Amino acid sequence: MPCLSDRHGADIRLEEKGKVREIGEIAEELGCKKGLLITGPFFIKSGQADEMIKKSKGLLKAAYGDISPNPDVEEVDRCAKVIREEGIDFIVALGGGSSMDAAKAAATIALTEDSIRKYHGTGEKVPQEHLPLIAIPTTAGTGSEVTCVSVLTDRKNKKKSPIVSDGFYPDVAIIDPELTYTMPPQVTAGTGIDVLSHAIEGYWSKGHQPICDALAIHAADLVFQYLYKAYKNPTDEEAREKMCEASVIAGLAFTLPKTTSSHACSFPLTNLHHIPHGEACGLTLDYFARINKDADGGRVLELAKKLGFEDVDAMADAIHDLKASMGLRNDLKDLHLDEEQIAELVKISRHPNLYNNPVEITDEMLLEMYEKLC
Repeated sequence: MPCLSDRHGADIRLEEKGKVREIGEIAEELGCKKGLLITGPFFIKSGQADEMIKKSKGLLKAAYGDISPNPDVEEVDRCAKVIREEGIDFIVALGGGSSMDAAKAAATIALTEDSIRKYHGTGEKVPQEHLPLIAIPTTAGTGSEVTCVSVLTDRKNKKKSPIVSDGFYPDVAIIDPELTYTMPPQVTAGTGIDVLSHAIEGYWSKGHQPICDALAIHAADLVFQYLYKAYKNPTDEEAREKMCEASVIAGLAFTLPKTTSSHACSFPLTNLHHIPHGEACGLTLDYFARINKDADGGRVLELAKKLGFEDVDAMADAIHDLKASMGLRNDLKDLHLDEEQIAELVKISRHPNLYNNPVEITDEMLLEMYEKLC
């Protein structure tokens, strides 16, 4: 009988710096005996994956490192096949959002004979049964360790889309800020802007609700205070800890309301033009802040003032300047996109997340935005 999970939310464990609890103990708590570590190539090459396996009390049997940035559905299917063939009964995901998202999908699909393609952007309901999953983030950005979302790419069909399922919630999320110290500055910047996008989009989403609003405000405030500090000084302990806190809280803030326009536009930017996910989200965040500033009875103005800004335009300017200070994109001019390519961006940006935006976004508005960016 496989070790199955019935949890619908992560047990979040904020560990002391450098004191990640042994995986073996957690696996024993979950009643599991044979685990697979799912991670990226960096952690395989650096030896960190082997180190974690050695400390697992013999319960982690192997590492699977064939996970790329913006993981592909075929990678998930291959990983699920390994899980089935090896009789794996729990999963540990180590890394950023890519490892987390691939692990979530594989932990579910491994209990079926399906391809994850069956559920990718199709509206088909994902099975709830899944193998227990322990998530250990090494970036402060995606919040994937506490969400029920897996964002996957189908390069064969030129599609990138999130899959949402209660079965995707990790059972345990271990947050150790020291694991983020090795992030390169540009990764710190991009993942940090993703945190800000999660918080702000979660706040202005049509699905907003009071508890998530409070979380979103707190997370956004932390990003404005600490992201640049973490970018400039990777070993700034307070900044790293606060960005980890912001990442987790923003993940909780958008899980119910869902993301909106900036995330909808990020998918074609990443899929077609290979702009990293967080940077792609941040690219349009200030634009949509201005578009949404009068929406929903002035809620976005209320957010701006709670974050210490005079008005929404001042908040949008601060987002723009924060990106510029860290070398993140504020335009697409270097891509030299022609009219046909811009039209394709407009078409593919009409993603379901776009309809969560408090203001209706027309094709004309998208075209105007992309023409300005280009």
